[in-house]
Amino acid sequence: MESKRRITAIAWITAVCLLGDSMLYVVLPIHWQEIGLSSLWEVGILLSANRLIRLPLNPLIGWLYRSMPMRTGVLLAVALAAATTVSYGLAGSFWVLLLMRAIWGIAWSFLRLGGYLTVMELADAGNRGRLMGTYNGISGIGGLVGMLVGSFAVDAFGIKTVSIAFGMAAVCSIPFVVRYVSGTRVQAEPKDRGEEKSGSPWKETRVLWMLATGLLTALVFQGMFNSTLSRLIQVHESVFIEFGYLTLGAASLAGILQAVRAGWQPWLSPLIGRAFDHALRPNRVLAVVLLSAACLLALTPVPMPFILWLFLLLCLQLNVTAVSTVVDSYATEVSSSQKSRVAVMTGYTVATDLGASIGPTLAYTLDSAAGTPSIFFCAAAFLVIAAVRQAIPFAVKPAQQTVAPETIGK
Repeated sequence: MESKRRITAIAWITAVCLLGDSMLYVVLPIHWQEIGLSSLWEVGILLSANRLIRLPLNPLIGWLYRSMPMRTGVLLAVALAAATTVSYGLAGSFWVLLLMRAIWGIAWSFLRLGGYLTVMELADAGNRGRLMGTYNGISGIGGLVGMLVGSFAVDAFGIKTVSIAFGMAAVCSIPFVVRYVSGTRVQAEPKDRGEEKSGSPWKETRVLWMLATGLLTALVFQGMFNSTLSRLIQVHESVFIEFGYLTLGAASLAGILQAVRAGWQPWLSPLIGRAFDHALRPNRVLAVVLLSAACLLALTPVPMPFILWLFLLLCLQLNVTAVSTVVDSYATEVSSSQKSRVAVMTGYTVATDLGASIGPTLAYTLDSAAGTPSIFFCAAAFLVIAAVRQAIPFAVKPAQQTVAPETIGK
């Protein structure tokens, strides 16, 4: 119970700090002129900047977590998250916003790596997927409030008021950091030394393809899909969508769709994680989930009745929940058995950040060059690549490594 309580606490802290960032993904593609931007390409840069800054800094932050208390890193993250969230409504300049997005990237690195390491520290093989699902599900509520409430609130009160409110909410999470986040340093080595792998993890095919899968899924969902959903709705339907007597803007509908996903994550992600814990071949489960997501993405730009298209988007959001839970659980499973498990988990965050940072810029470049449908066809192709390789067993090399010591002993 204590392990679940600590994981739940850091998940809620993460959720609160995500409010401003989640709001920006829905609001910025529609209201970019209102906050001082002069062209659409600046939207892609701003949505990528926070991830680009994390690429060189993630290894440093992983090293810091091995030499300082977890609580210190999370407190720093909360303070930076609060400051940057408030700045979104006050900056009024592309260059100031670019700086703030970079600072938010540092905050998110401390938050996310702290969450992953907490799960890896407290979980075991029997509950790793369930606890990772709990963490992802609760932290996703930040997306629920940020995207849904944020999109409507910006239309009603303006981005300045909403940014200040979300920033103050992050400040209010500080007492919970002090109460629930561990004041000790992260344990760098596996709890069970008998499961430890020898040699460099970067030479193992399973580790390398875990990193590649994280990169591609982050590029597709965190980068391309999240940053262009409101743009897709605007192109596929119009700026305003009518439901009988109710009229919604593209940004508001995108916020609703993203918030629906965040709304079911707290109870659905642990169920998916529990199923993953009991899977005999986790990589095959991952392959199936990725292929189904690729099929749905490829169908997204196809003309069809609005109700059917809306149902397709909801199915895709359901699949995104499964992908995020399964990929993160698979990453912690692979990392937890490695000698340098903090280094491997840090490598995973670097890979996902690289994919997520490329995603928005790649998406808007494709949009300008070949039209909005090309974004989703390209995204589907990336997932197919990852799924095909994950469907191939990785058991050969580890089996040889296990037999070799016994043979030498005889």
